[in-house]
Amino acid sequence: MISRYLESASSFSGDIDDLVLWITLITGFWFLLAQGIFIGLVLKFNQRPGVRAKYVSGEDPKEKRWVAWPHYATLIFDVIILVAAIRVWTNVKIEQPPLDETVRVVAQQWAWTFIHPGPDGKLDTADDIRTVDELHVEKGKTYGFELTSRDVLHSFSVPVFRLKQDVIPGRIIKGWFKPTMLGQFDIQCTEICGIGHALMPGRILVEDHDAHESWMKALVPVAAAGGTPAPTTGGTK
Repeated sequence: MISRYLESASSFSGDIDDLVLWITLITGFWFLLAQGIFIGLVLKFNQRPGVRAKYVSGEDPKEKRWVAWPHYATLIFDVIILVAAIRVWTNVKIEQPPLDETVRVVAQQWAWTFIHPGPDGKLDTADDIRTVDELHVEKGKTYGFELTSRDVLHSFSVPVFRLKQDVIPGRIIKGWFKPTMLGQFDIQCTEICGIGHALMPGRILVEDHDAHESWMKALVPVAAAGGTPAPTTGGTK
C-alpha cells in the first residue's frame, strides 16, 4: 500500500517530491551534525576525578562563532527552501495552465459526487454525467476542478497526484491536475468530517483516450435523457 502512494501520477507530483526530498536532506544533515557535535562534546568533556567544571560565558569571539556561523548557515538554507517552496506553490496553486476540461467535485457526508461535462465539454448542460465515488479522467489531459461542500469541511486528496485541497462550505475552490499514469488510484477525504469520515473513500480512474470515450458514450444517452442509469463500474447514479 505504501509503495502505491509513492507512485508519481501527475505532472506536478515530481516537483513536490523533489521539494520534500531537499527539505529532508537539508534538515537531516543539520540534525545529524548537531547531534554528532552534542554527543562528541558530552564524551570529550565528561566528568573526570579531580577536574573542576569550567563556566563558559560565551562572550569571547572565538566562542561566539560556534553559534553565529551555524546560525547564518541555517538561515541561508532556510532561504533556499523558501525559494524552492514558493516556486512549486506558484506552479501548482497560482499559475493555472490552459484547461482541456473542468469537473465539479461535490463533497458530502460521506461520499464524493463528480459531475463530468459531456461531449459538449461544458458543465450544467443536458449531457452532464454524474458519478459517485468514481472520477473518470483521460491520461494527458489537463483538468480543472471546482470543489464544493454540501455540509461540513472536507478535504479532497489524491495521494499519487500529490494533490490535497480543503473543501469549504459556501465556497467554490478551483484547482487543476494533469494525470500522467494509467490506472486506478485512491481518493481520500483528509479532513475529519464526522463519524463516517473513514467510510468516505473514492477512486480516480485514469484511462486512455479510447477507453474514456467508450465510458462517456455509454452514459451520455442516459444523462441527456435525464434518466438514472443502472449501477455500472463507473459508479454512476
